[in-house]
Amino acid sequence: MNAILSYDYGPDVLELRTPHRDAHFALVHAAHASGELLLAGPVGEPTPTGAVLVFTSEQAASDFAAKDPYVQAGVATAHRVEPMHVVVPATEG
Repeated sequence: MNAILSYDYGPDVLELRTPHRDAHFALVHAAHASGELLLAGPVGEPTPTGAVLVFTSEQAASDFAAKDPYVQAGVATAHRVEPMHVVVPATEG
């Protein structure tokens, strides 16, 4: 079952993320290359208010959050992992 990792960001996210952005993106690209991360991106405009990342499992999402510099440095003010039941496109079972 897929899982959603959601981040909340504060109003100062643009300044806070700068020193951690390269390490965060390295982790994102590694998770995607491994097949565990299906898609990811920020939400909110013009300044992001958070991000949504879709993983292949809750464990993969939790492991990612534990290693993410954005979580460790407080760029993400809160995060949560929730199961995602994919309806479209239809999956087996």
